[in-house]
Amino acid sequence: MTTAHDVPAEDLIDAIEDELEDLDAVEAPDWADYSKTGRSRELPPQEDDWWTTRAASLLRKVYLEGPIGVGALKRHYGGKHRKGVEKSHHENGSGSVIRTALQQLEEEGLVEIKNDGRETSAEGQQLLDGLADEIAGEIPELERY
Repeated sequence: MTTAHDVPAEDLIDAIEDELEDLDAVEAPDWADYSKTGRSRELPPQEDDWWTTRAASLLRKVYLEGPIGVGALKRHYGGKHRKGVEKSHHENGSGSVIRTALQQLEEEGLVEIKNDGRETSAEGQQLLDGLADEIAGEIPELERY
């Protein structure tokens, strides 16, 4: 069976985003219009649906690397902080954005908390594997048999 490891990330995230929009559980809080996604960013995201895209990306990342904590996800979603004359260095992403999106995914039953961090639940794994199988059927070179 095809899993999320076997399909392109962009296609899978788009499919997950469509599913999350249908569930109506993952929606941006009021403060999301004014918040940046990390200290290294100058402006908030300009896309209207950036919250569901980030939640879909988080769900995929938790599936692939789980159990994983918020700190590791902050490092992954961080970026280079350009400091003008000083040397650039890495800054972590926003923990509030990540934590809130993960909590919304938990309320929907797609992610659950374990001792070592967050993992996808059986329902979340089933959703991701089903979407990956659909995507693999659309891409001829990914068909297994």
